[in-house]
Amino acid sequence: MTTPRVLFVCVKNGGKSQMAAGLMRRAAGAAVQVDSAGTRAGSALNARSVESLREVGVDISGAQPRQLTDEAVREADLVVVLGSEAHVEPVGDTPVEVWETDEPSTRGIEGAERMRLVRDDIAARVEQLARRLGATGQGAPGPRDAASAG
Repeated sequence: MTTPRVLFVCVKNGGKSQMAAGLMRRAAGAAVQVDSAGTRAGSALNARSVESLREVGVDISGAQPRQLTDEAVREADLVVVLGSEAHVEPVGDTPVEVWETDEPSTRGIEGAERMRLVRDDIAARVEQLARRLGATGQGAPGPRDAASAG
């Protein structure tokens, strides 16, 4: 059996898709190959995304935004698009899932609180995906474990 490869995608690859990738690495460890990209990749990570993950013991500070390519889609076993702004056309037979992630700013929630809500929504979805892929228990503790350990 081969290790499944998951590609997380958002627009700039500076926030949601990087968060999902970091959270999946923690949830699944080496049981899932993880990558992320942006449909219009930016030049830097979202500092609030980095900080919100740091709060739960996940460090993505060394990551760099990367432009999505057809080759990256083709090489993935599953493409997960985070949010409604990014659009990914299927390449070959690679399935594409869209996660309509929570957007607290539509409810007037901004700043660190907004990013924590986004993080927790993505973390729950990543944990479900890891279970679906049979890759649970491979990585470090989940967000609740990390928060209670602090």
